[in-house]
Amino acid sequence: MKAALLKRLFKAIHESDDKNLRQIATVIIEEERKKGHEILANQLESIISTPISVPKLELISNNNEIKNNTKSFIQLPTDRRYNQPLATLIPHSELEHHMVLPDHIEKRFATIEKEYAARERLAQYGLRPRRKILLYGSPGCGKTLGAQRLAWNTGLPLLKVRFDTIISSYLGESAANLRTIFEAAETSPCLLLLDECDFIARSRTSSQDVGEIPRIVNTLLQLLDEYNSKGLLVATTNLQNTLDKALFRRFDDAFEIPKPGRSQIEKLIKMTLSLMKVSNNIDWQQIVMKLEGFSSADVVKIAQNAAKESILQNKDLVEFENLLNAIEQLEKYENGMR
Repeated sequence: MKAALLKRLFKAIHESDDKNLRQIATVIIEEERKKGHEILANQLESIISTPISVPKLELISNNNEIKNNTKSFIQLPTDRRYNQPLATLIPHSELEHHMVLPDHIEKRFATIEKEYAARERLAQYGLRPRRKILLYGSPGCGKTLGAQRLAWNTGLPLLKVRFDTIISSYLGESAANLRTIFEAAETSPCLLLLDECDFIARSRTSSQDVGEIPRIVNTLLQLLDEYNSKGLLVATTNLQNTLDKALFRRFDDAFEIPKPGRSQIEKLIKMTLSLMKVSNNIDWQQIVMKLEGFSSADVVKIAQNAAKESILQNKDLVEFENLLNAIEQLEKYENGMR
């Protein structure tokens, strides 16, 4: 096995990264097939294809208290009129949690995770961990990924609010739906994710709607004040300037997820290409300069497209030209969207 693949394998095992382990297993199977070891390759493929007889919700958490409570999420909170689910439960195995962040932002996340782990010790001194977090920043910079990372590292199931079913045309029902979700989070500890919360939290003074939207905002403010779950609440927004100013005071911590700097850009590309061979002739300084100002999501997409181009060219090496082509393609696409 190649040294790079071995290192990736051990890192995935250490971090319990199921998604990466499966990718590595697939690479190993393909390598065995190329060597003509067809029987071995088929046996290995059969092993990873066999379903594991573990209850779905058991994958969500390593915390016994939370494991017991997650069983109630088999029946997700629903609206009263149409019985539509008001939230989506994201399995632990599907959470993405690897982030490349500036040190000061990494420390903010680490503090939240440490405080949650030490919540019982903090309670002995009359202190509470940060439980209500607001993440803001431009699209594609990792706000939703940050919520997933917190769910992964705390062992909490992630319950993502579905705003498409919360909002109702019937007077008062939207606020009632929102309250139903918060009550579910109180009953069963989870990470409650209000993704793109500006949808229901925009300023009451700037809203053209004098009816339902201000009512929802008032309900949200009240629910945040009353929030006393054993889990976490994370709200994200691209439009922090449009949020009701009273909302910020309800959160224990609020911080921006910035666009990646030069060192983060290079780390993101190399991490994305860690299963591929990468040419020694890449001018990283030039690549990083071209990608300054791009979001983390775009940087990852460029690295993935460069890898795909290399594979389609029947090469197992990502070259400087592949990365330049991927950058050019994304720039053309974005220019075409303007």
